[in-house]
Amino acid sequence: MAEALAIGVDVGGTKVAAGLVRGDGAILYQTRVPMAATGTAAEGLASVREAIDAVLAAQPAARSSIAGIGIGSPGPLDPEGGVIINPRNIPCWRNFPLVAEVVRAFRVKARLDNDGNAAGLGEALWGAGAGHRNVFYVTLGTGVGTAIVLDKRIHHGRTGNAGEGGHVSIDYRGPQCNCGKRGCIEVYCAGPGIARRARERVSQGAAGSRIAAQVAGKLEEIRAETVGEAYRQGDAVARELLEETADLLAVWLGNIVDLLEPDVFILGGGVSEMLVDFLERMRQRVPRWTINPRSAEIPIVPARYGTESGIAGAAALILAPQGAAPAE
Repeated sequence: MAEALAIGVDVGGTKVAAGLVRGDGAILYQTRVPMAATGTAAEGLASVREAIDAVLAAQPAARSSIAGIGIGSPGPLDPEGGVIINPRNIPCWRNFPLVAEVVRAFRVKARLDNDGNAAGLGEALWGAGAGHRNVFYVTLGTGVGTAIVLDKRIHHGRTGNAGEGGHVSIDYRGPQCNCGKRGCIEVYCAGPGIARRARERVSQGAAGSRIAAQVAGKLEEIRAETVGEAYRQGDAVARELLEETADLLAVWLGNIVDLLEPDVFILGGGVSEMLVDFLERMRQRVPRWTINPRSAEIPIVPARYGTESGIAGAAALILAPQGAAPAE
């Protein structure tokens, strides 16, 4: 398997990252190009083709060994049909048959999935989930994305829309999420949610906090990164905010334990890097929010792949063991 090769393509609202990935998960080469997300459908496709062409041009000897092209993209999308439906941050594509277009252009098989699902599969195969049968992957960033990987297979559900764990509510009276529901874990623990709670805390008179100082008192400029930097500087309010974030995640993960009882929880994404010091706090609190008597045995670990998770995960759609990835 280590000798197999695939191209992984990570499509985002501002860039397309692509790389050559070996069957053991090693990324041998990677590049990125701008994404024409607000252009025409053809211009968006041209961005994807440019990224793939750049990989092939840089690694010409690998061309004959490439098993296929995996693509991770924000949803909604149809992984079985290979169609991008209507993601908010890629408005150039509406019901766009991306897989068919990539197959037509490069004459190799291609697979498409939600970027969170793809990243979770990559972690399950080669990353922090290697050696575990059932993996629950979480990416904490501008949103909360999740993937359910069971026996190295992405669980898609009946219509391909399963695994939206970020929109599991922990308080039906809580703040309204962008999805329209109230109290989703995303509205509390994604980057914008942490920033919102920080602004509220500072506006209520958190005297002396470095959070306000970093933005020169302009509270509307507070971001999750502001909180993280203040915490690294020893700020007590920032610590409280991150402790609260860990506690909210523990409530949510307790629900996931009762529903799925995975072998491991893997936390990835930029926000998760701010929570590394609080993983033990989460481990200690999850048992308070589940009836599972052995929940403390489930590890909560950081992801192996950082900013490269999109490339590795997309390639995993091709390089996963037979039957473990979505249908072409």
